[in-house]
Amino acid sequence: MTIHETYIQRCIDIAKNGLGITAPNPMVGAVIVHNDKIIGEGFTSSYGGNHAEVNAINSVENKDLLNQATLYVTLEPCSHFGKTPPCSDLIITHQIPNVVIGCIDDNPEVSGKGIAKLKAAGCSVTVGVLEEKCKIHHKRFFTFHNKKRPYIILKWAETSDGFIAPTTKDKTEPVWITNEFSRQLVHKWRVEEQAILVGTNTVLEDNPSLTVRDWTGAHPIRVVIDRQNKLSKDHSVFNSISETHIISEKEADFNKPLGHEICRVLHSKNINSVIIEGGAQTLQTFINENLWDEARIFTGTSIFKTGIKAPKLSGAIISEQNIIEDSLKIYVNN
Repeated sequence: MTIHETYIQRCIDIAKNGLGITAPNPMVGAVIVHNDKIIGEGFTSSYGGNHAEVNAINSVENKDLLNQATLYVTLEPCSHFGKTPPCSDLIITHQIPNVVIGCIDDNPEVSGKGIAKLKAAGCSVTVGVLEEKCKIHHKRFFTFHNKKRPYIILKWAETSDGFIAPTTKDKTEPVWITNEFSRQLVHKWRVEEQAILVGTNTVLEDNPSLTVRDWTGAHPIRVVIDRQNKLSKDHSVFNSISETHIISEKEADFNKPLGHEICRVLHSKNINSVIIEGGAQTLQTFINENLWDEARIFTGTSIFKTGIKAPKLSGAIISEQNIIEDSLKIYVNN
């Protein structure tokens, strides 16, 4: 790796500390280097807080070194007033002479304007270092702005004979297909994404709370498709632990392709990532409309022989692992 790539990789690594807390802002990482030594670094704070560049600059003990330093950042510094002032202005104020950027911000409010402002102030700006890695890192943010929908992760567990659930149940609760360690991983994923979505039948049959219990972190926003308002406030998704959005005929036109309508509603609510946990009909809706980015599929050891068939999709497997006796495959949509 070149020296620029080494420091941008460091930016990516520290930016991951913001996973699950920065949305709908991107989780940016920034590093400040003087004479081949890191003198400051930071990542984006929780939504409404400081951006990565601000935290990195604030972390520098000797501010007199800034006018001889290089700032590395995963994403183009912002140039507009949002919840906080423009980061490009702060860089200029501190007279940081060199800025190295992983990738350009596609947000129309920024896109190229931050770079132009820095160059106009006399900064030397380098763009496109580890660009593809930075774009993958910012996949939620770019999907939201470019495709006008959230980054969509499908998740389900299926039996070894290909069923997602039994046809009938004795109790209104989940039938576990995977082990406790796989379920803990799912709770970690919930912390990392902004929202979690299920359909009416999942709530009626399983009465899930859709919260985080086996991991530490914030609960996701709960989104429930309830076209005809069948659900009562007694269901666990309506408890006070986390926010819940209902998508009914008041919000969405169910005569249009359902997946696209749901994406439109979620985009309007500023939700930039969502885990879709089922059931089979809801999952297959997004697959059929080609509205998914990742699929995380567990296969347990149990056998149902009959039941509700697991959804079917085609994509590239990017990861395979065993979690004790369970297997987990992660797909991306080509």
